[in-house]
Amino acid sequence: MEQTAKVIVFSTPTCSFCNQAKRYFKEKNVKFKDIDVSRDQAALKDMQKRTGGNSGVPVILINNKPIIGFDKSKINKLLNIQ
Repeated sequence: MEQTAKVIVFSTPTCSFCNQAKRYFKEKNVKFKDIDVSRDQAALKDMQKRTGGNSGVPVILINNKPIIGFDKSKINKLLNIQ
């Protein structure tokens, strides 16, 4: 199946939910771009702007729809996977 969704994960290296989310995407063969907001202040500001000021990670963007936290059911719904 060809992936058409654009997936971005805003994360930090020490965040266990971030690592779970990235592991989940790898298991499901979902390509994603990982952005470390602990090192990229512009990305952190962008993430906060998209989520109404939220600074917790992970924030997962699927086709520009933000999911705050590792919410497997929302991820599956937006990516249309079981």
